[in-house]
Amino acid sequence: MSFSAASSTPTAVLGDELVRVLKLMHVARARAPRMHEQVDPMAYPLLFNLVRTPLRVSELADAVHSDVSTVSRQVSTLVEHGLVVREPDPDDGRAHVLAVTDEGTALLVAIREGRDRWLQGLLADWSEDDVRTLTRHLARLAADLEASFTDPTARSTR
Repeated sequence: MSFSAASSTPTAVLGDELVRVLKLMHVARARAPRMHEQVDPMAYPLLFNLVRTPLRVSELADAVHSDVSTVSRQVSTLVEHGLVVREPDPDDGRAHVLAVTDEGTALLVAIREGRDRWLQGLLADWSEDDVRTLTRHLARLAADLEASFTDPTARSTR
């Protein structure tokens, strides 16, 4: 099969567009203003997970699909800047859980509002139905992708 024949399948075209979108999102993230000068935007997903419920570092690493050492380093910065606190784990007093502070919550609100303004501008000529349809499909893709990481029976052609 030639490259051009392979590139005509729906999944091949999807793959090409995903690569393009991921690259463009990387560029957009790099160009976006920092919401907190001392905090790397790569740590923001930690806050979004912790705002739901306090977690141990290992649980947080699992939630963001990252290694514990990276998350631990990012958490130290968040704690240092007053965005996260370490609290005794209510289930095991020897361990700690991480919780978002009021300042961390305020940062999350600012991040979400900024992202929403950006998306509203970007998608200004899209109908609400188109946005809802994209959202539904992205949520489904994310769920299937996440399941493929955790479910050993998930289909794979690797």
